[in-house]
Amino acid sequence: MSRAPTTPPAQPPLNGQTSCGAGAHGPLRTFLRTETGSAAVLLAAAVAALVWANVASGTYESFWRTHVAFTVGPAGVSLELREWINSGLMALFFFVVGLEARREFDMGELRERRRLALSVIAGISGMAVPVAIYLALNAGHATARGWGAAMSTDTAFALGILAVFGTRLPGGLRVFLLGVAVADDFLALAVIAFAYSGTLYPPALLTAFGVLAVLIALRVAGVRISAVYALVALVLWGALLRSGVDPVVGGLVMGLLTYAHPARRHALERASRLFRRFREQPTPELERTLRRGLATALSPNERLQRMLHPWTSYLIVPLFALANAGLPLGAARLADAFTSPVTLGILLGYVLGKPIGVVGSTWLAVRLSRGRLRPPIGWGAITAGGTLAGVGFTVSLLIATLAFRGTRLEEAKIGILATVLCSFAVTWLVTGVLSLLPPRRRARALLGRGRVIVDLGEPVDPERDHVRGPLDAPVTLVEYGDYECPYCGLAEPVVRELLAEFGDDVRYVWRHLPLTDVHPNAQLAAEAAEAAARQGRFWELHDVLISHQGDLDPKDLLRYAERIGLDADRFRRDLRERAGAQRVADDVESADLSAVSGTPTFFVNGRRHHGAYDIATLSTTVRAARERAVLAGAGPPT
Repeated sequence: MSRAPTTPPAQPPLNGQTSCGAGAHGPLRTFLRTETGSAAVLLAAAVAALVWANVASGTYESFWRTHVAFTVGPAGVSLELREWINSGLMALFFFVVGLEARREFDMGELRERRRLALSVIAGISGMAVPVAIYLALNAGHATARGWGAAMSTDTAFALGILAVFGTRLPGGLRVFLLGVAVADDFLALAVIAFAYSGTLYPPALLTAFGVLAVLIALRVAGVRISAVYALVALVLWGALLRSGVDPVVGGLVMGLLTYAHPARRHALERASRLFRRFREQPTPELERTLRRGLATALSPNERLQRMLHPWTSYLIVPLFALANAGLPLGAARLADAFTSPVTLGILLGYVLGKPIGVVGSTWLAVRLSRGRLRPPIGWGAITAGGTLAGVGFTVSLLIATLAFRGTRLEEAKIGILATVLCSFAVTWLVTGVLSLLPPRRRARALLGRGRVIVDLGEPVDPERDHVRGPLDAPVTLVEYGDYECPYCGLAEPVVRELLAEFGDDVRYVWRHLPLTDVHPNAQLAAEAAEAAARQGRFWELHDVLISHQGDLDPKDLLRYAERIGLDADRFRRDLRERAGAQRVADDVESADLSAVSGTPTFFVNGRRHHGAYDIATLSTTVRAARERAVLAGAGPPT
């Protein structure tokens, strides 16, 4: 064990964000940020549709009912422009939804199956209760057919409203809400497939199943050619359209079949070797090989999300809103709508049914499981999540257009649009009530006592790890780093400022991950730090090495050893005999267990930190971890 004082030496002032941290965002953070930003575009498109439909209602309907046909010889598809968006472009939207669901299942919060079960329970109940309310108000009427329009949460609007409340609600609520929304979307598409599709045509449906079998076979065979999958997706879409099943279902299924995994170190090292070969001989053949090598280093799921998500969020979903949200408004029409069982069923289903379904089912699951199922956030945050889930738009409008025509469709649209305002208003009331609680009760209501998923494969061992700060600190910050990595050098002053800000509340652990394929001196520098540790001077040499990343040759290391007062002969002998090599190898093995492939990678109380590592972002993460640790009443976490 190597320890150092809590207060490190003074460092130059920081600018608030490391240049590398500014763009370093995790997959989920990127997804949420795109959804949040797109909510404003989606709202603008809905408003534009309402203005268009009221200023020139004739042109609005005639434009979206324009037939567009694509034909190849005797075969072809002819649909209204609105149908091309609803059944064509929206298949891409649900493909991205499926990608995110699969990523969460493979790598995110839902990889712990108990949390998956809780999200599914909350999602199902959050749909069942609104449907029950809608059916109660429409019992015995033909309008009961529209029950599906009252059940599905709109992810973009829900996350956009959540962003408005900022730090008043915990970050874990985003993940919980996303899990509920993903289960919600999956079930909603199942409802579309079985309750709102047209007359089934068995030969086309069997063709669709055959295409899915081909898709699975391609995946098992490891085929990674995008054009092949695009062709299969097009055939699947056409088969589903001909079969009578809404083709958007195919998008979700394909997304769920696209696996996700973190970048593996051996794949990154291979990409480095390919780049060196290309650098030495920049030929077209090596350029193609390099591009394929870079592509295989990332999972198909992550590459497709990064490519398609901005298009679906900023173009396809707003186009859907523009094509479907328009309807003539007036005082008499609104008065009629808010006495209609269709409008009231949808509005009350979302505003009352969603919170009751989400909160009630979560509470019952916790009680009936005797605590084995436990939400990752507090009950106050879950209540806010229930009210946020009470906003409908995309899928609700899609089902409404399948279930209704004419006046009934307009009444359904009014109810759906009203959920956006009501969800915001009710969530604002919930956060207002929470803000009135005493600080400790408010923290418990927001954070709860649920167990945090641990990503760190090897727990911190004070007898073995290099620890800077008090051993009993409630927050542990672990960094996997490389002494020659420039990003680690930029992160170092941020870590120092963090330790100075939080004092005895944080202990910092450094673990070695020398990236030898790109940093030739990193392994030797790590072994030098371990040689210093054998003389009780790890942190002294660590501080010198991280601040002299361009000068890590053997003679430089010997000079640094003499500067900090090490026994030079012993230090030289330990380096020559590689006395610290096994210790470095142990850290590298622990990095592999934690799926760490790059530097710097941070863990806060065992949880991997995705996102920027500027002082503001890390401080927010550490502060939340400290509050959770205090509520749990635990000792130093690992």
